[in-house]
Amino acid sequence: MKKILLLFLAVVGLQLVAQDLAHYKKIVKELSSAKYQGRGYAGDGANKAGRWIAKEFAKIGVDEVVCQPFKLDINTFPGKMEMSVDGRKQIPGVDFTVREFNPSVKGEFRLYYVDTLNYNPDKIFSDLASSQYEGAFVVCDFMFTYKHISDFKKLQSKKDCSCSGFIYTWEAPLKFYKAYGETVKEKPVIWVAPDFPKDAKFVKLNMANKFLKDYECFNVIAKIEGDRHDSCYVFTAHYDHLGKLGKKTYYPGAHDNASGTATIITLAAYYAQNKPPYDMYFVAFSGEDANLRGSEWYAEHPLVPLSQIRYLINLDMIADNNPEQYCEVSNEGMPAFPLFESINAEKGYFKALDRAELAGNSDHYPFAQRNVPCIFFMNEGGDAFKYYHTVYDTWENSIFSNYEPVFNIIKDFIERY
Repeated sequence: MKKILLLFLAVVGLQLVAQDLAHYKKIVKELSSAKYQGRGYAGDGANKAGRWIAKEFAKIGVDEVVCQPFKLDINTFPGKMEMSVDGRKQIPGVDFTVREFNPSVKGEFRLYYVDTLNYNPDKIFSDLASSQYEGAFVVCDFMFTYKHISDFKKLQSKKDCSCSGFIYTWEAPLKFYKAYGETVKEKPVIWVAPDFPKDAKFVKLNMANKFLKDYECFNVIAKIEGDRHDSCYVFTAHYDHLGKLGKKTYYPGAHDNASGTATIITLAAYYAQNKPPYDMYFVAFSGEDANLRGSEWYAEHPLVPLSQIRYLINLDMIADNNPEQYCEVSNEGMPAFPLFESINAEKGYFKALDRAELAGNSDHYPFAQRNVPCIFFMNEGGDAFKYYHTVYDTWENSIFSNYEPVFNIIKDFIERY
């Protein structure tokens, strides 16, 4: 009878783990679906996702859910997104993408290829001032422009050069960004795949931007009351992503960062059923891909004083399979880092915790700057990382092997800290 009971408990335990994983997968699939159009700002995709997350928190039985509004200025591309080269149609997100600060552009333009072997900036300016290339689009390898940044910055000024814009070749799959989309620049920059024609004559463009001024977003904050209320744990992840590139193309953002959002929701579900020793806050940020705007706002307007945070754990891009777990730790968080290492050594969750220098690359950073003890977990360098910020970061390309190790190392840390 005792053996049957132990077997039953083991099966139940396995089912609980499976239910957590199933819940996690369900959330990643939901948030990366076409319904939310990449969780960006065009078409209100991010806010639609935020409302779904608030309902999901409420459904799992947290004690309180608050939506904290804030505003941002952001450039978007919800309309036309067409490009053809010498009559050959290019596919948005696959053959080309745009810089987040691009203005609208429409027309047919001659192409001017930079001679990188015999580089002569004076000749480039002279050529582009001629009637043959006036108003042309400049084509060059992006890394080459980076090495000659002062020349290309001058080319980007309407005052110094009459060219209409730039086409830069970049590695595939092509990535899209939103961080510097709070302004619109004078000339468009288009990134294209390495197989872009080396001798094309003309490019035809019809690309429409829409600048959103004082666009209202919100952070979703769930609270679970613990035995003590004098301090708290905070779990964070951003739920926004890159949104749309034209009417039909969107960036699903399964790895970045439906995976981290799903993890904090399942952690909240666990602690809703297992009362924690201290109050816990689960914060799903918007505006991360717009330069950490949501976390900056929260850090300036916290629901509880930042001094009461025992530890903050930020999760960004968890759906990968690198056996080493990348992490960053604030100065105040370092005294507790050996506990993470000890737990990992004991349980073997990861081959190693790969601690890097603190950087402003995710939502832990505004808190680290304000002396909050915190750690940032991100699984990079695995098979899914190549899809980061691309149209291929989909549910189908997601990898779920590191969810349970991340979940468990956090749970073990809370139990022992």
